[in-house]
Amino acid sequence: MSASTLLPAVGAAAGLAATLGAVLGWVAARVRPDPASLVERIDALLPQTQCGQCLYPGCRPYAQAIAAGAADIDRCPPGGERTVRDLAALLGREPRPLDPRYGTTLPPQLAVIDESRCIGCALCLPACPVDAIVGAPRYMHTVIAAQCTGCALCLPPCPVDCIAMVDVAAPAATATYHAGHA
Repeated sequence: MSASTLLPAVGAAAGLAATLGAVLGWVAARVRPDPASLVERIDALLPQTQCGQCLYPGCRPYAQAIAAGAADIDRCPPGGERTVRDLAALLGREPRPLDPRYGTTLPPQLAVIDESRCIGCALCLPACPVDAIVGAPRYMHTVIAAQCTGCALCLPPCPVDCIAMVDVAAPAATATYHAGHA
């Protein structure tokens, strides 16, 4: 096959792909999720920790399951009893206690890495659902406090236990652990 016959075919395919991409981009920019939809309203009440304790991979899938009737409103330990009450009010249901099978409610927490003990294995990086851990293989890692949701998913993969969860309301504890005096 010669370049003179191949070039028009490749050009036509590229033009078609560009046209379809432009059309899809235009549609995506104009079609927004309805903020009044039930899933959106449920998701807005959840704590957005993306911890998976509810056995869903994040808050939005859990909201979708609640809206579809596939999950109950009592599966969110990070949200606690208040989230259960808010969800019950939104859905016109009776509030119920948090189901202990999914964990217990803790005060807001933050992951802190003892950088003097961090070996740079990078196993914590893919575990963080919100990319709050910064680092590279063989270099120390640190947590971006403003992004950390306190889900604790970074703890199990750490082979040297240099990550601790500290109460957000305890900045002195954060500074102490961070300095390596745990």
